[in-house]
Amino acid sequence: MFRVLLPVDNDTERSTRQAEFAASLPHADENVEVTLIHVFPDEGTAERTSVEQVAAGRQAHEYLTGQGIAVRTQSHFGDAASEILHAADDIDADLVVLGGRKRSPLGSLLFGSVSQSVTLDASRPVTVTGGATGPAEASATEEALATEEASTADEATEGDVTAESGDTRV
Repeated sequence: MFRVLLPVDNDTERSTRQAEFAASLPHADENVEVTLIHVFPDEGTAERTSVEQVAAGRQAHEYLTGQGIAVRTQSHFGDAASEILHAADDIDADLVVLGGRKRSPLGSLLFGSVSQSVTLDASRPVTVTGGATGPAEASATEEALATEEASTADEATEGDVTAESGDTRV
């Protein structure tokens, strides 16, 4: 069984992206077990509230079970990054799937980043899912990338390309 740790916060869009990623793993309905966790700021809240009571946790749980994936839940309290790392060790997770936020480097420096801390300190693979983009945004992004790749390819074919010892010269 492939064990995935999926920490959720209060953002339903992020938790949906995380759940979709976990469900997209090969043979997820047969071979993947997801543990949803939510880290509460204090012990009292963690004892009184389950992951399913947090909207983002409930939505992720419903999505995953709807895909036929085995789901367990845990509530933790304390520092989010530390608790995520401990939970990953406790369940011997094969993968941690985090939901990333769009924060500037300055914002991350000032406010910290759970994703960054977990990624840097984890002793196991970590995937950070991106923010949602609507169909129009995705199309524009794909178009921009395709245009950029085409212009780069055109520029590359304008000169001579010679490879020597892994070097590429144009």
